[in-house]
Amino acid sequence: MEGFLISKVVFSSCELGVFDLLLGAERPLSAEEISQAVGTSVDGTERLLAACAGLQLLNIHQDERAGTSMKRLLELMQKTCFKLSTGCSGALAKQCTSAYPECTVTIFDLPKVVRTSRENFFSEANRRIGFYEGDFFKDPLPGADLYILARILHDWTDQRCIELLQRVHQACRPGGSVLLVEALLYEDGSGPLTAQLYSLNMLVQTEGRERSAAQYAALLTAAGFTSIQHRFTGKIYDAVLARKE
Repeated sequence: MEGFLISKVVFSSCELGVFDLLLGAERPLSAEEISQAVGTSVDGTERLLAACAGLQLLNIHQDERAGTSMKRLLELMQKTCFKLSTGCSGALAKQCTSAYPECTVTIFDLPKVVRTSRENFFSEANRRIGFYEGDFFKDPLPGADLYILARILHDWTDQRCIELLQRVHQACRPGGSVLLVEALLYEDGSGPLTAQLYSLNMLVQTEGRERSAAQYAALLTAAGFTSIQHRFTGKIYDAVLARKE
């Protein structure tokens, strides 16, 4: 997946003429100027440039002209990455019940996803994992002390994220929390590379984007949550935790 995204970043930048534009410019160009020149949206251009910088194809400096590294470009063209991952396994639910023997876990998802998860990944022996079919934007959410939204919010616009978080806040018991599992961007947008690539992928597949911890904090605050903290894990996905008073 990541190898495919890298190739698309390189090819798209070449097809749009981004590198030629920067090389021919007499001064540094902003994302807005580049977007106007190549005929793309500012948002999409910012994500593409961030991914190029993460791949070391562009060197971004505040007061210097951005340039390209042809050696790095050729290296990427000869490199292939292949990554397989599976979903709907309920691995997080299993980890929670293993780490906290006294807790019960409810998996909330669309009916088809729930049926697949129940039929293929769970046995009747594990009574502490339950299932709840529904649409989290429309159907009532079950009450709980902790809600884990794993790789959910990055699919949606800010407004839709706030709507969902408000529904979670309403259903959450006083003193409870919400945990977001997402790939966090650095506050200055300089990385991590995987999060930059994922954010660019969100542009063409969903309404959403990858966000920084501060951006998630703003969404959580708008939904009524407090005591917000985050942790970079050093792996693909990071954590943002917030509390309901």
